[in-house]
Amino acid sequence: MSIGVRELRDGLSRHLAHVRAGHTVTVTDHGVPVARIVPVDVPSALERLIADGRVTPAKQPKRPSGRRLKTAGTVSDLVAEQRR
Repeated sequence: MSIGVRELRDGLSRHLAHVRAGHTVTVTDHGVPVARIVPVDVPSALERLIADGRVTPAKQPKRPSGRRLKTAGTVSDLVAEQRR
């Protein structure tokens, strides 16, 4: 089921009842899909892949990225300099 933002706002209780019944609601903004409301008990794609044994979750949380470099030029300038 696909609905616009205004329709969702005007009939929120009705649409949430639809989700409680196990259906998925796609919310659109000017016809462009922007969100999906799914029942809580439906596993996500990642959860299904983990349950099937096709994906192994990370053992450690993502490490923070390295320190930021201060440069005077743009990224394009830095790439061009590295290619010389």
